[in-house]
Amino acid sequence: MKIDPLSLKLFLAVSELGTIAAAAEREHIAASALSKRISDLEGALRTQLLARSNKGISPTPAGLALQDLSRGIVNDLDNIATMMQDYATGTRGLVRIYANVSSIAQFLPTDLHGFVEKYPDVQLQLEERISTAILRGVAENAADIGCYADVGSVPANVITLPYREDHLVVVMSKGNSMARRKRLTTEELLRHYLIGLQTGSYINLQLLRIAGELGIPVKFRMQVNSYDAVCLMVEADMGIGILPVSLAQRYARTLGIRIVDLDAPWADRKLNLCIRTYDGLPVAARLLVDHLCPTAAAIAAATAKGAT
Repeated sequence: MKIDPLSLKLFLAVSELGTIAAAAEREHIAASALSKRISDLEGALRTQLLARSNKGISPTPAGLALQDLSRGIVNDLDNIATMMQDYATGTRGLVRIYANVSSIAQFLPTDLHGFVEKYPDVQLQLEERISTAILRGVAENAADIGCYADVGSVPANVITLPYREDHLVVVMSKGNSMARRKRLTTEELLRHYLIGLQTGSYINLQLLRIAGELGIPVKFRMQVNSYDAVCLMVEADMGIGILPVSLAQRYARTLGIRIVDLDAPWADRKLNLCIRTYDGLPVAARLLVDHLCPTAAAIAAATAKGAT
């Protein structure tokens, strides 16, 4: 036996309002069609649900029992419709984000907080990755949005969008012989042991590139997974490190490290967003892209037009 949810809703309307005419007017249906729905429902359930008299219509004992059951079902259906509408408008959903450590440590906390204040029911799944893995992850649909340091090469099926900029500096222990210097070049860096980030990070790629051009080997004392670890190893005089100036200043307030400017073109970085397509994003992801980059739609449209 199949029971039509609409028939239950119409039954509730009649039992609450007491007349077919009033219920039909409220539910925007012809009175004859509504009456047939009620008759069909009674036939399907093999019991009388409404008692008709010259005073109007009232529920039978079976009808009273069905009222309680029907209200729960109709409310659940309304909740489903509301929830699906939330997904359709982007106010509810899941957004998968890959981001490099610099974006996570500097900019994303504040930006994502502003987003979830607007859309509290959107779930954000944030994972830290190196920039090359971020681009690959977005290209392969493992993430909806990527936030990475501009490494030059971008997969053909990925669109890049501007996000932020930062500047890299050198950090060293206070007892280091270069701690009083105002700036260092990449070539000078390469003469010393370095505390590097994980293989494939933007900083490591740049060091390896310059080292290859100069014919000087990179001397990594160790490679770690966070700027916290870099600075702690630097404080212990295990080597020198490179990190964004805003983070270096933060660590310098509590650790025994000095900041020296990095005199190199690659020290000024662009942090970009990357997506596969703008229009193909889930609605919630598109809202987040717009929040992080207000010109995203225009840039994506211009990119698509240039590709045709």
